[in-house]
Amino acid sequence: MAYVTSADGLRLAYDVTGQGAALLCLPGLTRNMEDFEPICEAFAHRAQVIRMDFRGRGASDWGDPASYQVPVEAGDVVALLDHLGLDRVTILGTSRGGLVALVLAAIARDRIAGVIFNDIGPEIMPEGLSYIMDYLGKPPKFRTLAEAAAALPRHYAPAFRDVPAENWAALARRIYREEGGQLVNRYDPRLREAVAPAFAPDAVAPDLWPLFDALAGAPLGLIRGAGSNILSAETAGEMRLRRPDMAYAELADRGHVPFLDEPPALAVIETVLERAQ
Repeated sequence: MAYVTSADGLRLAYDVTGQGAALLCLPGLTRNMEDFEPICEAFAHRAQVIRMDFRGRGASDWGDPASYQVPVEAGDVVALLDHLGLDRVTILGTSRGGLVALVLAAIARDRIAGVIFNDIGPEIMPEGLSYIMDYLGKPPKFRTLAEAAAALPRHYAPAFRDVPAENWAALARRIYREEGGQLVNRYDPRLREAVAPAFAPDAVAPDLWPLFDALAGAPLGLIRGAGSNILSAETAGEMRLRRPDMAYAELADRGHVPFLDEPPALAVIETVLERAQ
């Protein structure tokens, strides 16, 4: 674990594993770098796997909730790349991390060698946003990591099936920690107030398709959980129509978001890394 200081003085946690082409892993809204443990295991022999925690998540400092915004997080990514002396990276963006990659296409296109979107695209399904607001910023319902691991299969059903027990145990460890005899979320609960306006029923979603189109010339990959409530089949289809060369995998028995240990998902990442050389 190492740290880089943001423009507004926050310590942002990151980790570098392996050597080779740089693969920058950006996590989802409430998640952290530990989601990418399978990527370290699969690619550290051939890539420099860089994982970071966005502000207010994981091991990074909490800040002003008003700063928990995608454009600010994109600026934090640029600060990390400058800190590491990296001119270009391939980005693996899970959910929120993929949105950050889209903003980077607008503000730092020259830093992008390729992008793999993990269950995210330029349009987000409304039911997925409602689901997020049902839990965002609220205390966990479980008391221990073991209890959470046992309950998660029911919580994520029916989108997720045939998931090994060790995956649920790892997920519980990644998203919660035990503190004072109870579980707590591994993110600033004020994240809810930061993103709530964007999730309001009358909110107008920005048009992100021009940002996707700005990635012309960069190798792309898309991983979609077949049961996703965030990335619709229609949006994935439009992404593929605009970029027929994009590596693609749709994962049966997975929803939002795939674990990234699935062989088809790893194959997409491998393909984009090869094309981005």
